[in-house]
Amino acid sequence: MRLSSLAFASGSSSVTCDVRSVNTLIVGAGAAALKCADTLHSLGVTDVAVVVDRLGNGACNNSGSDKQTYYKIGVFGDQPDSPMEFARSLFQGGMMHGDLAYIEGLGSAPAFFELCRLGVPFPFNRYGGYVGYKTDHDPRQRATSAGPKTSRFMFQRLLQQVRRNGTPIFDRHEAVRLLTDGDRVVGAICLNKDEHFRDTLGLTVFNATNVVLATGGPGEMYKISVWPHGQLGSHGLALEIGTVANNLTELQYGLASVGYRWNLSGTYQQVVPDYFSTADDGVSDRRHFLHDYFADMADMATNIFLKGYQWPFHASRLQNGGSSLVDIAVHREIEAGRRVFMDFLHDPTPAADMRPFAIAELHEEARVYLERSGALQATPYERLAHMNQLAIDQYAEHGVDLRKPLEVAVCAQHCNGGLRGGIWWETSTKHLFAIGELNGTHGVRPGGSALNSGQVGATRAAQYIAHSYAAPPVAPEAFGTLVANQVAEVHARYAGWLQAGGLDPNAIRPAIQERMSRTGAFVRELGAVKQALAEARGLVADIEERGIACTSPKQLARASEDRHLALTSVAFLRAIEAYIEGGGGSRGAYMVLDPAGELVLASKRGRELPHRAENMAKRQEILELVLRPGTLCDFQVTPVAVRPLPQDDSWYETTWAAWNRGEVYAE
Repeated sequence: MRLSSLAFASGSSSVTCDVRSVNTLIVGAGAAALKCADTLHSLGVTDVAVVVDRLGNGACNNSGSDKQTYYKIGVFGDQPDSPMEFARSLFQGGMMHGDLAYIEGLGSAPAFFELCRLGVPFPFNRYGGYVGYKTDHDPRQRATSAGPKTSRFMFQRLLQQVRRNGTPIFDRHEAVRLLTDGDRVVGAICLNKDEHFRDTLGLTVFNATNVVLATGGPGEMYKISVWPHGQLGSHGLALEIGTVANNLTELQYGLASVGYRWNLSGTYQQVVPDYFSTADDGVSDRRHFLHDYFADMADMATNIFLKGYQWPFHASRLQNGGSSLVDIAVHREIEAGRRVFMDFLHDPTPAADMRPFAIAELHEEARVYLERSGALQATPYERLAHMNQLAIDQYAEHGVDLRKPLEVAVCAQHCNGGLRGGIWWETSTKHLFAIGELNGTHGVRPGGSALNSGQVGATRAAQYIAHSYAAPPVAPEAFGTLVANQVAEVHARYAGWLQAGGLDPNAIRPAIQERMSRTGAFVRELGAVKQALAEARGLVADIEERGIACTSPKQLARASEDRHLALTSVAFLRAIEAYIEGGGGSRGAYMVLDPAGELVLASKRGRELPHRAENMAKRQEILELVLRPGTLCDFQVTPVAVRPLPQDDSWYETTWAAWNRGEVYAE
């Protein structure tokens, strides 16, 4: 890495910034980012730098569940599996290109065993078999787990490896602008949060042959969210330079605690806790609201159990008394201004006309599971301690005692959409790669497959860079001339924000979050989406016209985040609008309300919430979205046909020859 200082004109004066020149700049430092950095190093590309707003603050190091799932190819017993079978499981939910599904299947075993080599403690039996279990949308026992902290272990082991390699990590560096030359990226501007007091306002410029974005999902876009606080993604960075996004309609939502943010899947539900709601004070007017939806105890308790491995809200499970009735019931209580709690000290409370809870009277699936697990203790808490003490310990580490009621909500949890990537995870902008959750690979997918996708995508990006894009960046002086106007524009924007006037910086993000949780979450309606989209576009225009009132340079990073978050919210709402207007129905993790819908929610309450059935034809297309040139937030949306699963009958001798000629790296 080469360090220079260059002067950039800004208004009537100039600003001199540090310029660091590297082959590859990686933005983000989660499991996918660190995997990419490590793979680049192993392939001989050592001129790499990692920038991150706060090391350890991302989803990998702060998210999980009772036993956080890593979805991999089957590697134990005599159950047959193959990369193509794995690909079919990813592909069958729709909205995923077949070649990408196949690549993720092919890369699954190498990525998994590399994590094992680094010390991620995935359990194996006495024969060395990594025994699996079924996760949601999984036809086989492919899932494994290292416990509640699976992704944290991945982050920690990969970080140790990257540090051993000597790859520099620039902590407290917020990426605020991608630098471009025509249709390719040439670097990025970061705010060094420890240098905000200087005349540069902390601006640090990176001159790079390649930029890899690995910043995760847009968690801060939602008010009701289980993403870690501060999890933003970097969609806006890429969208504003014209990078194509796809699948922005596809997210996941599930029950989670709202104080300490943690997913309440798996054992937390399988021990069958009680649910109740209260008035806003959290104490008075306690009500067991699930009684409104379920006619008998066996149905109600079994559906609570099923939320364990049917954890994400799913539109198909609204019918015939399915488990997503629990999500809807929780959502509607909160929508009515009430608070919802799970109670692990008590079994589900019966209504006046219900039989008392009894494990022996659960439906067979739940009863057999608890019996085989030996989980026949007197309370949900005791059953949880028996089956998964780590699930209790996880909360205890953060000062939460599960012997007290736990406040919950149906939270935005994961984004399956993002930036469009090719088979080497390169975006539509040349030399710009998107890996991990930021890459919009999946539509409706098996639970836990995102961790595999991040590791495989990171490997693919590194392989392509090492073979095709390993050249050093342009000389600093030439780079300075190339990006001078872009750097000056950012500095001038910040100087303007530090003057009087502008939008209240404390009001922007809450407005975005409230709007997205109200209209862009798992219950969607076209009229509300249109109104929200108009409001979101108005906010982007206001930010551009009036700026953001920053009283200190310390506020510039947050203001930059909110500017990009506002643009990101427009993109997501525009994609949702286009999907519904194009005839899209309820699918995967959301329902589309429509008075003329073919389906209704049928429960003890009666028949209500008419909504559209899934339009199966939409599984065969992916919505791509791009900012129209010269506009602030006018996104063009285009349906693109899903590419089929490939017919791979490769012959070794011809593959060997193509490998030697470097032809495998052609798109």
